[in-house]
Amino acid sequence: MRQIIPPHWKQKVRNFFLDLDARIDSSLFSSAKGIRELYERYSTFMDRFYVGRWKRWVFIEPLSEAATLGLGGLVVMLTLAIPAFRETADEDWLKKSDLAVTFLDRYGNPIGSRGIKHNDSIPLEDFPDVLIKATLATEDRRFYDHFGIDIAGTARALVTNAQAGGVRQGGSSITQQLAKNLFLSNERTIERKVNEAFLAVWLEWRLTKNEILKLYLDRAYMGGGTFGVDGAAHFYFNKSARDVTLAEAAMLAGLFKAPTKYAPHINLPAARARANVVLDNLVDAGFMTEGQVFGARRNPAFAVDRRDEASPNYYLDYAFDEMRKLVDTFPKSYTERVFVVRLAIDTNVQKAAEDAIENQLRQFGRDYHATQAATVVADLDGGIRAMVGGRDYGASQFNRATDAYRQPGSSFKPYVYTTALLNGFTPNSIVVDGPVCIGNWCPQNYGHSYSGSVTLTQAITRSINVVPVKLSIAIGQKEQPKAPNPAKIGRAKIVEVARRFGLKAPLPDTPSLPIGSDEVTVLEHAVAYATFPNRGKAVTPHSVLEVRTGAGDLVWRWDRDGPKPKQAIPPNIAADMAGMMSHVVSEGTARRAALDGIPTAGKTGTTNAYRDAWFVGYTGNFTCAVWYGNDDYSPTNRMTGGSLPAQTWHDIMVAAHQGVEVREIPGIGMGQKLPPQQIANAQANAAPKVLETKPGPPPVLTKRGADILVRVEKLLDDAAKTANKSAAADTKPASSTNALAFPQNYAEENANTSAPRKN
Repeated sequence: MRQIIPPHWKQKVRNFFLDLDARIDSSLFSSAKGIRELYERYSTFMDRFYVGRWKRWVFIEPLSEAATLGLGGLVVMLTLAIPAFRETADEDWLKKSDLAVTFLDRYGNPIGSRGIKHNDSIPLEDFPDVLIKATLATEDRRFYDHFGIDIAGTARALVTNAQAGGVRQGGSSITQQLAKNLFLSNERTIERKVNEAFLAVWLEWRLTKNEILKLYLDRAYMGGGTFGVDGAAHFYFNKSARDVTLAEAAMLAGLFKAPTKYAPHINLPAARARANVVLDNLVDAGFMTEGQVFGARRNPAFAVDRRDEASPNYYLDYAFDEMRKLVDTFPKSYTERVFVVRLAIDTNVQKAAEDAIENQLRQFGRDYHATQAATVVADLDGGIRAMVGGRDYGASQFNRATDAYRQPGSSFKPYVYTTALLNGFTPNSIVVDGPVCIGNWCPQNYGHSYSGSVTLTQAITRSINVVPVKLSIAIGQKEQPKAPNPAKIGRAKIVEVARRFGLKAPLPDTPSLPIGSDEVTVLEHAVAYATFPNRGKAVTPHSVLEVRTGAGDLVWRWDRDGPKPKQAIPPNIAADMAGMMSHVVSEGTARRAALDGIPTAGKTGTTNAYRDAWFVGYTGNFTCAVWYGNDDYSPTNRMTGGSLPAQTWHDIMVAAHQGVEVREIPGIGMGQKLPPQQIANAQANAAPKVLETKPGPPPVLTKRGADILVRVEKLLDDAAKTANKSAAADTKPASSTNALAFPQNYAEENANTSAPRKN
């Protein structure tokens, strides 16, 4: 092997590696020497700036720490700014809220408008000087001096609020408020305030001060469904913003803080008091003298009386949100921002829905401890005929029909029974109503009793809670016979079916899901029920039927461009469910919802502690959901779905079917009108029945009734003692009937006291 490699090659390889090692060592030595010399030069240079003793600790160390902290703070600020700047990623950010929409009802009659009319908005120089001064004096006196965030004004507001023990002054500048209006929501969170601050600085960089002020005056919500000072001037004073007086300008400037609270068409005294504060601000800021505002104090503004103008504001807010989403689907090249939109609303049905809710709450709300309600009436194609999102839009713009998630209670059970029918059960299938537990949770029926063997039709009619839970277990066992947790599998199938119906709520997996513990919205719940009379086809809720430009050109139409119905369940299953649910109205928990001569089906719902009461039902023409409860989730006074919700549903649907050709429900057919005596006989022979009472306050034992019961108990005890003594003396027992003395008016006084209805 040694002979293979020549000896002179070995010497060459050895010399090569020795040379390489020498070069590496020399390079490292030279580099270290150069670095050392460079460091010495740097040290010599920096020695000239050396500061020692007290100067170092007074000046150098603080500056050094400030630089370090400042660099770290800059990194943190950039991190926090990322979410805010994402809001500006859209190149069309300035036109996000720049829609001008005029709404027509389904028959073409104007009913309201939303948005900002950017095409004919008033230039800033045309606004009255008093209006601009009133706005600046009240909202941001240092507007032209700060960079988007008024640090001095914020500090002053913090001190004032701390001294007052509450919020007396706002610290947000006009630029910050505009950033919120353009990009953010009204939620009170630290994240929103941080984003608001960054966006304010960004706006100041992109726009001039006058452009920001102009946008603020055009985009701010001013109450009454109006946006911008010009729209508010027309709504409150029937004039253009160009023509407002000082008193009217002060009232408009006072609306920026709380448009709902200070809206003059709702609370004129509060609006005038707020306007007086604005006049004080004008004087304090030095914009005007006391003599100049004296006339406005003595002659405050009068607002147009709009108490008799019923505008479906909850509906229009929902339609405007839908329109904004719809416009986002238009091609980017489409720049039109002014539209005329025909809605699915029927103003007669809308008025009937508003009146029905207000009448029920006014008459029985206090007795039931219920303060709010919501309802949605829809066509079977998903078009919203009416929507009520709360009792008073002026008091609260929160739409409980679209934005509030509430537990549906037993009104969720039709999705469970539908899933059961899809998995081999029939309306006549027998299920044992008896105790059942899933883990530590054991559902209870209303009344804490069981009915034994019942059919599915009987179970849904009597709103039995145990049966849907047992069905969820049975469905899971059919899907996977050997699964360790069949109830979980069954609940997943139920959620899948609910999704097919159109429910988009989260619907988390909980053992109590089959009896309605998961939250839904009134809108989704109402339209989902349309699947039953639609022969199993699910539809999409919508308010917009037709969109045209301001010039009348057709842009979009629901029947042409909207999503088409989807077959969610087979038609025979939908017919079977309609037949089962019709018994709920005819002989179950929702008799108050029955319509004479009109086929009706539906389901009541009541949640734990009576926090929510529902009735969701349908005919061959419409579907409707009604909810009652409280915003703070406090319990009602034993209100069930068969009480006010069912009665309200009845009143709304009677109005909705006026002049409408009644259609049959597949699985039920057509309703028929019966003679009054026949109806009475049918009700008398039907069993079991829930006691039928007229809508009214919940059953409460009066003090007089309690006293009578105490006296009766005492008389019974006395009668029993007398009977025992007589028996001991071998005498004829005394008649306990003679010993009882009931007041003649007792039966009349307690005639309307009945057991609470089942959900």
